[in-house]
Amino acid sequence: MSKGPAVGIDLGTTYSCVGVFQHGKVEIIANDQGNRTTPSYVAFTDTERLIGDAAKNQVAMNPTNTVFETKSFYPEEVSSMVLTKMKEIAEAYLGKTVTNAVVTVPAYFNDSQRQATKDAGTIAGLNVLRIINEPTAAAIAYGLDKKVGAERNVLIFDLGGGTFDVSI
Repeated sequence: MSKGPAVGIDLGTTYSCVGVFQHGKVEIIANDQGNRTTPSYVAFTDTERLIGDAAKNQVAMNPTNTVFETKSFYPEEVSSMVLTKMKEIAEAYLGKTVTNAVVTVPAYFNDSQRQATKDAGTIAGLNVLRIINEPTAAAIAYGLDKKVGAERNVLIFDLGGGTFDVSI
């Protein structure tokens, strides 16, 4: 497989997604279930590791071995599994190997949490080009990083499954 473009990954508490900039716009990539978001769940059975929809779908039958909100393992370990899933989704869509990524984190993450997220990316086989705040990513998505006309104040809020971030 040839090398693909850098991707953007929103590593969320409850759901994650991956997108790529091509053809002049950002495309959010659907997973193998046809959904543009993937549950940030990981589960272990006697024979395999499940990530995403497969893990969430069996949580009622296997709650002890299902991880979400990264509370039973080192966060880097579980995050790397979700990042690996996002990488695989992008590679299946692009037909190319994905190695570079920009990953979003909650605005309140401190330096050690940001480094842990970068470490998770490395474990997942990604070169994390940059860690950016989720509200910053939202602002960029709407073109608010471009200087157009008069100066203005903009309130950006990101209401996620586990965090609520606000930036001005």
